[in-house]
Amino acid sequence: MKFQPSLAQGTLLRRYKRFLADIRCSDGREITIHCPNTGSMKHCLAENSPCWYSRSDNPKRKYAHTWEIATTPSGDLAGINTSCSNALVVEAIKSGCVTELQGYENLATEVRYGDERSRIDILLSTDSEVCYVEVKNVTMAVGDGLGLFPDSVSARGTKHLRELMLMREKGHRAVLFYCVQHTGIQRVSPASDIDPVYANTLAKAIDAGVEVLAYGAKMSPNEIVLQRALPFNL
Repeated sequence: MKFQPSLAQGTLLRRYKRFLADIRCSDGREITIHCPNTGSMKHCLAENSPCWYSRSDNPKRKYAHTWEIATTPSGDLAGINTSCSNALVVEAIKSGCVTELQGYENLATEVRYGDERSRIDILLSTDSEVCYVEVKNVTMAVGDGLGLFPDSVSARGTKHLRELMLMREKGHRAVLFYCVQHTGIQRVSPASDIDPVYANTLAKAIDAGVEVLAYGAKMSPNEIVLQRALPFNL
């Protein structure tokens, strides 16, 4: 995913009210920008650290700028715009990077499915097979290369696991895809201490045949791109 124009750099001053952040621009101005991440962003925030943001020309937007990349307390980069995750995975599938998801003739996004009024992030299909892919963004690093999901209790994430299990029960392929937008994360696990219900449901989903994939991203002010498979462990 290329940024055109490239992201501008600033200094993070504070994040507040979930959707807002104040930054200092390179010319010294202080502005408020949109934070496109509703999670706690644990271990992602370091005040007075470099951050990168994009600009929209949409006159209807209250805040013209969007925070895209943060510098973590450990000095790693984290892509905090969760709305990019699906596009990153779609791009990686189409480029052939995700070897486990090749060979499908059709790719659709945001398709309604399941019994709980859900939309699957990516639906892959051929004449003989359907594959449901649910994407989750991972930015919570806890040290020693370990990334955890979720970073707060996620009833929605648990619901999606139930839907994937239902698809497996119906005979379809079902995949949970962790899109890791954090340069310091080398492996992924469920955050059992934060959301034990999610972790327990994930274990049941794996037993039911749901596959888990994790891929890490390379990040710069010019682009974010998924490039490497990462190990997942319960």
